[in-house]
Amino acid sequence: MDFEELIHQARDTPFEGWDFSFLRGRVTYEGELPWDYERLAREHLRNAASLLDLGTGGGELLAGLAPLPPRTAATEGYAPNLPIARARLEPLGVEVAEDTRPFPDASFDLVLNRHESYDPAEVRRLLAPGGRYLTQQVSGRDLEELNAALGGPPHPHHAWDLASATAALDRLEITWSEEASFTTTFHDVGALVLFLRAVPWQVPGFDVSAYGDRLRAVHQDMARGRPLRATARRFALLAVAR
Repeated sequence: MDFEELIHQARDTPFEGWDFSFLRGRVTYEGELPWDYERLAREHLRNAASLLDLGTGGGELLAGLAPLPPRTAATEGYAPNLPIARARLEPLGVEVAEDTRPFPDASFDLVLNRHESYDPAEVRRLLAPGGRYLTQQVSGRDLEELNAALGGPPHPHHAWDLASATAALDRLEITWSEEASFTTTFHDVGALVLFLRAVPWQVPGFDVSAYGDRLRAVHQDMARGRPLRATARRFALLAVAR
């Protein structure tokens, strides 16, 4: 497809929840994380009687962890995902709230968080004594090559990394942490626009019309066999309330 067709398709393609399968084959990955977040979550679920999943998206991952503890809840602050998460999770007995305010202090002995921003003080409040907080986070420098290629501003939390996350959780005991990176390759400009529709915070203020010239230049590079490569950066940690 030519540039206009790819852009038109990217603008009109519907998506929902936190399922990026619509980009399969158009965005590829080289390398992998040295840890498996889902496997780690399952391991800690074995000894959990209560669970909270922060930023559950459409509930895809949490539903896949079933059977779940007797007391399981989730939050989702992105309004379009909230009804999707409730439709998927409420039949499993999971309460889905917009944020953590409805939950009393020391409510959960396991809090999971994959890629959701969080308030360290609120995590401490929610954890029961001995409770565990397992999170995988996206670094503030994640895919910064996209911002550079489009001439856009950097991510607003550019300095967010393992060191800053660890320091912010100083009242919890960090028992494990790790950081890693891998290469993400965008093979067509439509896939890039679709991705930025799904994660609009990557390039603050992104709009197809405003970035039309830059997008066309990226498309021309791709047509010449130069796909857009960017470095995905992740870190993860396990913290325990004492």
